[in-house]
Amino acid sequence: MTIPAADTTVIAAQIALAPDLARLRDLLPEADLSPETVIAILDEAAKFSDRVLTPLNRVLDREGCHVENGRVRTASGHQQAWTDFAAAGWPSLDLPSAIGGQDMAMVMAAACQEIFDRGSIAFGMLTTNLRASVRLIAAHADAATKNEWLPRLVSGQWASTICISEPGAGSDAGRIRTRAVPNGDGSYAITGEKIWISYGDHDLAGRIGHCLLARIEGAPAGGAGLSLFLVPDWTADKGGARTRNAIALRRTEEKLGLHGSPTCALGFEGARGVLIGKEGRGLAQLFTMIAVMRLAVAAQGLALASGAADLALRYAEERRQGGPVNEPPVPIAAHADVQRQLLDMASRAEVLRGLVMALAVQVDLAAHEPDAEARANAQALSQWLLPVAKTLGGETAFGVASDAIQLFGGAGYVRDWPLEQSLRDARVFTIYEGTSGIQALDLLHRRLWRDEAKGLNVFLAKARADVERLHSACPGESCTLMRVLDLLADAGRRLTALAATPREAEAGATAFLQLAALAATGWIALRLASLRGENHASQRLAACGRYWLSDLAERATLAHAQSLLGNGRLEDFSRLSIK
Repeated sequence: MTIPAADTTVIAAQIALAPDLARLRDLLPEADLSPETVIAILDEAAKFSDRVLTPLNRVLDREGCHVENGRVRTASGHQQAWTDFAAAGWPSLDLPSAIGGQDMAMVMAAACQEIFDRGSIAFGMLTTNLRASVRLIAAHADAATKNEWLPRLVSGQWASTICISEPGAGSDAGRIRTRAVPNGDGSYAITGEKIWISYGDHDLAGRIGHCLLARIEGAPAGGAGLSLFLVPDWTADKGGARTRNAIALRRTEEKLGLHGSPTCALGFEGARGVLIGKEGRGLAQLFTMIAVMRLAVAAQGLALASGAADLALRYAEERRQGGPVNEPPVPIAAHADVQRQLLDMASRAEVLRGLVMALAVQVDLAAHEPDAEARANAQALSQWLLPVAKTLGGETAFGVASDAIQLFGGAGYVRDWPLEQSLRDARVFTIYEGTSGIQALDLLHRRLWRDEAKGLNVFLAKARADVERLHSACPGESCTLMRVLDLLADAGRRLTALAATPREAEAGATAFLQLAALAATGWIALRLASLRGENHASQRLAACGRYWLSDLAERATLAHAQSLLGNGRLEDFSRLSIK
């Protein structure tokens, strides 16, 4: 049994329910977010995923990648799948038509990413790199670089990477040591070591452009001295003759999961590159792609969580065990504790899906709202929700995959079923693009303190407005959410007061992030619970919303208390030293 096909009617219903979707339709008529277009696109994505990516996924996991003559060779069938995927225009859904994209809304790109990643996460990671670097180049590169690279990236003819991490400099980007020396002709010689590079080398595209951070000679230490460069894997002279750039593949990592996606360590040995944007603005310019990257991780988590939850439900309806001994065994889905497990998995997936769709809408509104105040509010809300959704996506994927294995029992632990791969693939989601601890500190330092809780206040206002609007339809659920929102607001106020003693607040940052996630998913759950349609999608979503809210206040009360325990509980840390 494989992961069931995505239910596109449920995904379409979640898109339709996303907060402020009507406003986005008005602002982006060319995106055509009509129900008919949405379901047509989702259905086509599901067909490609089921026909091509789902069978390819096992091949990618089994064969992985290998190095041959200093280059990465991908698994059987990977090249053809990428060629067909790119030819169908899937990588360019939400990219501008001016550079060959399709001008669709980001919410559609996120929904289709879930469907494709449900087929194969490892395959989809190349698209994430591409979409992020296109935005980076389009926003900051000179005209010549844009003209050369953007059409070929959008078409999938060329590919790209994001090179930030180095030995000793991961999240602490200010310690990056890669150097950039002017060549005298407008280009730079780039020298340094980069690690953890997804698709750092491969045979799927004709050229790979590495977007990397480096320090120009004489630049100050720290993040302020970093600049952004585009370094291609080959260069061409005026006659068109190609020369391999001075980039060495040091190794590919042997990983727990995502075997079909090569993770590379690269050495830049005086490689020729071009400056993107302004000197010393590299870190700031990278924020152009942060929304895309973090949203993409949330969608990855959603893909694995929803697939695992659906597979567990199908298995539980077919697996028979228990019941009166003098009668045939019953499906395990008839047992109360199994029903609890299934409702928990399904509701976790659905509230995450709703949050991903809501966030995608806000990211687009932040880019397209003509009114300055509305644009600022959308920007603040999206920045508040990004660390929440990114972390929640990773935690939900791993948690649901693990719970599904538990429900399967021994069958889930063996490779005959896809869940063990889902668990392996999911583990990295809370690590890359900023660990959960980094996301928690981002929420505390940047969103609560630096931004003076602007995003939190916008979120609370929107969620409380929904509580009032939906109270008559869902009185109990509305009261539950209001209690959770009050707990979040109280924790925000009390942590704000600790800004002068940051360690006191940092000790509870992860719990505060968890509380923010409970409030955000509670907001989504209330909107789901309010659905009254008789169709399958509405009934499923309403059931998941009610279940998610059934113990939300109790979970939030614990997270609220933990967020305020302070640094005192860490006093015994020094006693952990190993003799």
